[in-house]
Amino acid sequence: MLKIGLTGGIASGKSVVAARLRERGAVLVDADALAREVVEPGTDGLARIVAEFGAGMLDAEGRLDRPRLGEAVFGNKDRLAVLNGIVHPLVRARAAAMTAAAAADAVVVQDIPLLVETGQGSSFHLVVVVDAPDDIRLQRMLEHRNMDADAARARMAAQAAREVRLAAADVVLDNSGSLQQLLDQVDRLWDSRLVPFARNLAAGTRAPRSGGPVLEAHRPEWAREAARLAARITAAAPELVLAVDHVGSTSVPGLAAKDVIDLQVAVRDLDAADRLAPLLAAAGFPAVRGVEQDTPKPDDPDQSAWLKRFHANADPGRPVNVHVRAAGSAGWRYALMFRDWLRDDSEARGRYGDHKLALAGRFAGSPGTRDYAEAKEPWFTDVAWPLMAAWAAATGWEPPSYAS
Repeated sequence: MLKIGLTGGIASGKSVVAARLRERGAVLVDADALAREVVEPGTDGLARIVAEFGAGMLDAEGRLDRPRLGEAVFGNKDRLAVLNGIVHPLVRARAAAMTAAAAADAVVVQDIPLLVETGQGSSFHLVVVVDAPDDIRLQRMLEHRNMDADAARARMAAQAAREVRLAAADVVLDNSGSLQQLLDQVDRLWDSRLVPFARNLAAGTRAPRSGGPVLEAHRPEWAREAARLAARITAAAPELVLAVDHVGSTSVPGLAAKDVIDLQVAVRDLDAADRLAPLLAAAGFPAVRGVEQDTPKPDDPDQSAWLKRFHANADPGRPVNVHVRAAGSAGWRYALMFRDWLRDDSEARGRYGDHKLALAGRFAGSPGTRDYAEAKEPWFTDVAWPLMAAWAAATGWEPPSYAS
């Protein structure tokens, strides 16, 4: 199933988005509703709150007096942490049970106000943030929630800063305009990305890609996207993944590239890579058969040193290539050396950029990028290999080592 984390600052419009996604067919798991459910009378959650904060937290009917509890923890980080330590694990357990009960091809949306603050982003295939500028959210609280300005600002300050939330987002829905504009964005997201993503995920297939090679100027957000994807992959199998590195052209500032993120996953050996495969597929990166070896370099007669496992993203909204290689193998070493060489040597970066640009023009009318990729291969062996090897020797470059 496709798991979506939905969040947004107070008064951003997150509840409107959640309701629309449920209308379109999503299974909605509402963290706020669950937080109320797990502290109903008779629950372990309520008993633990009373034991920690006292019977004064109950109203005359024996239910949780939320305003009183809010007063007890607001502005007190230590007491708030105690409360969160009681409620959050119970909410997560209930959400996990609801998610497990959903159909295999479902889109499950977890509405979590503190998703970013609690570091849950890597648990989802996508994080969707509903966003509006702080001044607009403040005005909404004043007009629609009857809050005074000081109280509204305090509520905003208690949440993650806007820029922190945006940095955690795979998808940003802009709610600075009209309600209809927001709903239209949700509908486009559902139709063009979430439904195809869920379909690909259930089938275990990568998202289709078409069109010839199109190079773009380097974008700083590529590095941020790669970091989020790497965290997701690591979370899928921390016992198998040694490291996830951003490699390829999008990892080199100043180098034009296709808008495709390349990640190298380091594992102990190819047996570990094969055990990792179903976990990567469940995380949104199914295996692609027939791409199981890099091109060996002339001075390495060991063909097996260039074997790998190749995965690609099921998400139609973000092309990703995942190269799973044994740490210490020739292919693993080459990918890291090539990236670091280009980052360090502006002349090499310019030479490779010119080569890519010429080939992109040559294959611009192609229905895909295979011919473009194959035409680049001789350059890696004939031009890059001797130059980068000399650079590594001159600079003392060495790849990272991983503790046993």
